[in-house]
Amino acid sequence: MRPIIIPALVVMSGLAASTSIACARGRSDVVRPATHLAEPRASHTTTPLDDGRLLVVGGFRKGPDGHSQLYAATTEIIDPARRTVIAGPRLRHARAGHAALPLVDGRILVVGGWNDEGMMRSAEIYDPRTGAFAAAGELHEPRGGFAAVRLADGRVLVCGGGEARATRSAEVFDPADGRFHATGAMGAPRLGHSATLLADGRVLVAGGASGRDEVIASAELYDPADGTFTPAASLAVARYKHAATRLADGRVLLVGGADARDWKGRHDTTELYDPTTDRFASGPALTSPRFKLPGALVALGDAVAVAGGGATVELVRPDHASRTIARLGRASFFGTATAVGERLVIVGGYDERLRVTTGVWIVPTTGR
Repeated sequence: MRPIIIPALVVMSGLAASTSIACARGRSDVVRPATHLAEPRASHTTTPLDDGRLLVVGGFRKGPDGHSQLYAATTEIIDPARRTVIAGPRLRHARAGHAALPLVDGRILVVGGWNDEGMMRSAEIYDPRTGAFAAAGELHEPRGGFAAVRLADGRVLVCGGGEARATRSAEVFDPADGRFHATGAMGAPRLGHSATLLADGRVLVAGGASGRDEVIASAELYDPADGTFTPAASLAVARYKHAATRLADGRVLLVGGADARDWKGRHDTTELYDPTTDRFASGPALTSPRFKLPGALVALGDAVAVAGGGATVELVRPDHASRTIARLGRASFFGTATAVGERLVIVGGYDERLRVTTGVWIVPTTGR
């Protein structure tokens, strides 16, 4: 069960354009793309670089037949200040549905995902000093639909994943030796789940699917001190393909997702996890149901911007009603959103008709 599409490349530069909130089909609040990527991308990653630019890695687009998926080995670099896009270095392996995590030393670990041969074991590291990707150690098993998070000590936890059936296994990447090391297994097999670093260094792993038509509500906590997972409270709603982020007060906000019906089972609900009480509580309702948005949730102080899984951007304050702050004119599933100063940079994704876009939107978050 690939989370890219259920039940289912040319390089350009200097693509400058102005962000505008202009009239589109009679709407005065539709934000048009500020610029465009060289090629359409969904299930890619967007990672900030230390110089303020954004590295867009991999992803997929539809093939000429309109059904097959072409996996990208290309990358692009967005300069939000200048609203330009240039070609970045090539990956060693084309991939989509991977994870890209900044390491403590400024390098970026790119791991797992899918390509033409299925789920991948390979990992690679982008080094801004050389401007190139180099091979990293391989995963113990191939992973797609997994979750990954950088731990407080700089290592990276990679857990779960799968297609028709999910796995319980997890492993940890150690930048000190460039290798993946086995760690304790999760209590439940999961794919399409979330993993969120808590303030005390533990990781909340929540929801997901254990297999086809088996979406779960359970959650567990990973303790990097002893490498074990222990049960946590359960979600009120079984969900996968959702998103989660830690708030300034230490709680975790979980947003949207779907049940086993997938497109027909999208959620407009949120939940708040309090690690001090190990309890989930209902959060504010979304303005519309959303799923397929793991890379499009951005914490902004006391609020969270939800910029994927639908055609609008909304602001969620945990103890207030959610509200729409921008309309994109098209839905963005498996796109990304990144905070750059007081702006959101939203990149790529596909719409309800599975059309993948090159769009890059810049949405201000001040005065909202």
